[in-house]
Amino acid sequence: MVYAVVNPATGETIREYPTITDAGIEEAITSAEAAYRGWSRSTTAGERAALVRRVGELHSERREELAKTIVREMGKPIEQALGEVDFCASIYGFYADNAAKLLADEPIELLAGEGTAVVRRSPVGVLLGIMPWNFPYYQVARFAGPNLLIGNTILLKHAPQCPESAAALQQIYLDAGFPAGAYVNIYATNEQIETVIADPRVQGVSLTGSERAGTSVAAIAGKHLKKVVLELGGSDPFILLSTNDLDSVVEQAVEARLDNTGQSCNAAKRFIVVEDLYEPFLEKFTAALTAVTPGDPTSSETPIGPLSSTAAADRLEEQLGRAVAQGATLVSNGGREGNFIAPAVLTNISPESDAYREEFFGPVASVYKAANETEAIRVANDTPFGLGSYVFTTDPEQALRVADKIDAGMVYVNLVLADGAELPFGGVKRSGFGRELGRFGADEFVNKKLIRIGLA
Repeated sequence: MVYAVVNPATGETIREYPTITDAGIEEAITSAEAAYRGWSRSTTAGERAALVRRVGELHSERREELAKTIVREMGKPIEQALGEVDFCASIYGFYADNAAKLLADEPIELLAGEGTAVVRRSPVGVLLGIMPWNFPYYQVARFAGPNLLIGNTILLKHAPQCPESAAALQQIYLDAGFPAGAYVNIYATNEQIETVIADPRVQGVSLTGSERAGTSVAAIAGKHLKKVVLELGGSDPFILLSTNDLDSVVEQAVEARLDNTGQSCNAAKRFIVVEDLYEPFLEKFTAALTAVTPGDPTSSETPIGPLSSTAAADRLEEQLGRAVAQGATLVSNGGREGNFIAPAVLTNISPESDAYREEFFGPVASVYKAANETEAIRVANDTPFGLGSYVFTTDPEQALRVADKIDAGMVYVNLVLADGAELPFGGVKRSGFGRELGRFGADEFVNKKLIRIGLA
């Protein structure tokens, strides 16, 4: 495994970083354990909140530098990179603002006996975070922010193509005032990560990544009785049942598919449209989607950039070719140049096709026709994934009815790109389990300790 910054727009290898040694892994775990036993146990929630707030402030102060870093690492268009940094600042701010509320004792009304009972939330210890390349700062913020507030300490393994942003984050935590060991970046191999998970000083693991990575990490963690939070892939449905403004729906559909050049787990990927709207939607959607062209990610005018790597571009190109070979219709295809792939639309995907079940991680949209609401829900749920979903309708009762029947961790009605620091994020089925963000994200790796007191 090589940790290196390889600019996906140019193919240039900018810098390689050495992988941590086994002795370095031991030192990192020891340091994180010492910070937990010392710093965590000797600080108040308010003191930790002040440090978390400072992390958010430093994101804002260094936003230009941080944004340019991930443009180099994974090709995110600069305006979206700046937006990611800003979102991180808001996440840290949310947890700092709500520290007292999130960590307050929870009284329990006794059914029998005298005295009192409360649940007190306290840290569990050292946690391991395994993070992906598609949102190098945001993924870390939603894991590390609440857990450092709680008093857990963090070992963070970032994606091999994000070593520069990983180093920048560790520096931010140190500059914010966190002690050595509270947040430790490790350029570790997969074999070394197995050792970290198995170590008895490590109490839990949070992974955002592929289904394959999630399966592997969950198996190792289960063997060693470690709590796991998994946020894996998604093939989110975008269900169109009715509208008074098709142009607006199409605009939102394009935004929902092309955010981060289509490389987002919770992007809309399968567009399921009722029969009477199918043809007009397909025509307008195809025209709007293919009008978007990839460009230089350093330009503020660029809507989508390159895919994150040559391997990612090869994978998407192979998927498209296989989908067509298995009977799907490629309505549009702007082709590939280097790691830049123009948006494409697939139709006539049969349930027997690989494309019916796979996740397309890039600017490819699949469009399905549904006879009615019932069929739309059936197609939406006919997937191994269950991360997010989108429903567009003019009928409020239908919106809630359909939302109740969708097998997903999140349902957005008549809007897209509406994630928030206060809103829980996570999925069901093979999209993983557990939640991040909001109060639920601060309730995964905690000891919900019962304190029952009788009368003296």
